[in-house]
Formats: sequence, C-alpha cells, structure tokens
Amino acid sequence: MKASHPALPDNTRLAVFVIVVTVFALALGDAVIKGLSADFTLWQIFTIRSLLVLPVLFVIIRLRRRAVSIWPHQPVWTILRSVLLTLMWVTYYVALPHVDLSIAAAAYYTSPLFITLFAGYFLGDRVGRSGWAGVVLGFVGMWLILQPEAEGFNGFTLLPLLAAVLYALAMILTRSHCRTENVLVLSAWLNLSMLFAGALVSGFLVVFGLVGDGSGDQTFLWGPWTDMGPIEWGTLGLLSVAIIVGSVGAAIAYQVGHSSTVATFDFAYVAFAAIWGFVLFQEELNLRALTGIVLIVCAGILAVHRSAQSNRSQ
Repeated sequence: MKASHPALPDNTRLAVFVIVVTVFALALGDAVIKGLSADFTLWQIFTIRSLLVLPVLFVIIRLRRRAVSIWPHQPVWTILRSVLLTLMWVTYYVALPHVDLSIAAAAYYTSPLFITLFAGYFLGDRVGRSGWAGVVLGFVGMWLILQPEAEGFNGFTLLPLLAAVLYALAMILTRSHCRTENVLVLSAWLNLSMLFAGALVSGFLVVFGLVGDGSGDQTFLWGPWTDMGPIEWGTLGLLSVAIIVGSVGAAIAYQVGHSSTVATFDFAYVAFAAIWGFVLFQEELNLRALTGIVLIVCAGILAVHRSAQSNRSQ
C-alpha cells in the first residue's frame, strides 16, 4: 500500500485516527452540554464531571508513568494555565445555549490565528506572509459569521471568540513555561481548577441567595443543582468519558504524529459540531455562515502549517 506522504512516520495514520476520534467525542460532549443547558447549571456540570474524571486521570498517570508526580514542576504557571483554560471553557459553554454549535465551534477555532499573533508579540516568532494571510483570511471568515452590521447581531457569538483568545494565551504559556510538564498532569490540574470553580461558584450562589428558581434563560448560570437520577448520572458519565478521551487522545495524537498534520485534522471538530448541531438541534447554516466557516478552517490550517515550517527552520 502506497503512502501519500512517504516522509511522514509510520504512526501518522494512528495519530490522525486518534485525533479524529478525539474531536468526535469532544464535539458530542459539547453538544450534550448545549442540550443540558436548560436543565443543568454549568457549575454542577463542572463539579461532578471533574469529580468523575480526576480519579481516572490519576490512575492513568500511575499506570503509564509511575515515577511521575501529580505536583507540577512549575506550579504557579501550571495553575495560571489551568485558570485560563477554565475561563475559556466557561465563556465557550455560556455561549452554547444562545449560539448554533457550528458557529461557536468555528469562532473557537480561530485560536490558531491568535496563537500566531501572540507568538509573534510575546515570544518573538516571525509571523511571515503566510501567517498574516491566514490571520486576514480568518478574520474575514469571522466577520461573515458574526455579521456585526446586521440589526439582529447576537452578542453571544463574541464569547467563543473570547474563548479562542484565552486558549491561545494558555497555549503560549504552555510553550514558554510548561513545556516540561507531563500532559496528563496538566489535564489533572485543569480538572482540579474546574472542580474548584464549580464548587466555589455554587457555594457563592447558595450563601448569598442568588440561586434562581430554575426557570428562564439563566438556568445554566444561576439555576439550582438538578436532582441526580440514573439518566443524569449516565449523561454526566458520558461527558466525563468525552473529556478523558479529549485529554488522553489529544496527548497521544500529538506524541505519535507530526503536530502540523494532527492540528490539520483537529479542525474536524468544526465539521462534527455542524453535524451534531443539525442532528440534535436542527441547526442549518446559510451560505454566508458556511463560507465564513470554510475560510476560518482554511486560515487555521494555513496558520498551523506556517508554525510547523517556522519550527523546522529554527
């Protein structure tokens, strides 16, 4: 069987398969959270999901590398990274009840463009013509999706864009200060941060009597915790599996395959989000939004390949 890219290592196919399965699971998990937004509060999801995920991650860490300590080498930077990513998930999830899943996914996947810009500003990386072309292309696509000139402009579509900025900052921090950390340890600390955020906000709402009555559009942020039966536990169990697959799968994919190749197939999340949005929520894209999504995906792929070429030239 002839390989289309003979220069790539033999395990590239495995890396591509793993990252596609990973983003499939993550897109499904985000679709489930969008569906739960009318009944669950975000902080309950954060708290219970992390309580289910953390023991599994600790076991995986011990089984894979017994000598690895849960305590990171750079605790301050690791905690700051975890806080940025927690805020990223908060802003992204808050948008989901109000924005089509495919639109939110496309806005979030502008993150490679922000990584390109931030790497140039904070780390001194050379952006180059292709990098700037990707940035311009991506923001044209974002303008097509957001439609800021329209009368019915939806401000919630800006939240996934903010999530992309927060993710890009976290990745710059990972590259500059957390490169020696084990990826599973970083995942564990992220879940600890989300557990802390969920418990802290839930306690704050209860103590100060700010919990809503569970009706209206604000249930996802201010509503009471939902009583947990077999269906609810099963649903949060599914979300836990999705986040574990996301944490472990992405780590494996980037370990066994070229990062630029894996990052390209990472954009399959946008397609899966569109599929889940259509199947579960009957979301349909108009031609303008579809064009914007295609431009963003092309711009992101251009950005990650520019980064890979820059790294090889150094």
